[in-house]
Amino acid sequence: MPGVAHVSRVRALYKRILVLHRFLPLHLRALGDQYVKGEFRRHKEVTEVEAGRFMAEWENYKDTLQAQVLEAAGRGPGSVRFGAELPEQKLADFQNEQIGQLYELMLESTKPNKQFDIREDER
Repeated sequence: MPGVAHVSRVRALYKRILVLHRFLPLHLRALGDQYVKGEFRRHKEVTEVEAGRFMAEWENYKDTLQAQVLEAAGRGPGSVRFGAELPEQKLADFQNEQIGQLYELMLESTKPNKQFDIREDER
């Protein structure tokens, strides 16, 4: 059973990521929030080693996103491309299920999503 300190650290990371998602374009925020919630839910009952790896990867994501959000704040909305290249070495360590998830995420994030296309009223 995880200790109180670990649970607190996980919650703080989870909340920080969701706060950073508020700065993403709407369609990416919705997709990101859904993905993060699912991943944190799926990893509630993992081994200590898996939990350590999980937390390290999500800390890296948080740090990368935080840097991109700060860069966007300095340049203005729409001027920064969010995301990062995935090195082949890391991709080689993925399991088939993870590669499938990554592919689905890529498809979802690159398709035009009119559900979140918000425009001003032209009256």
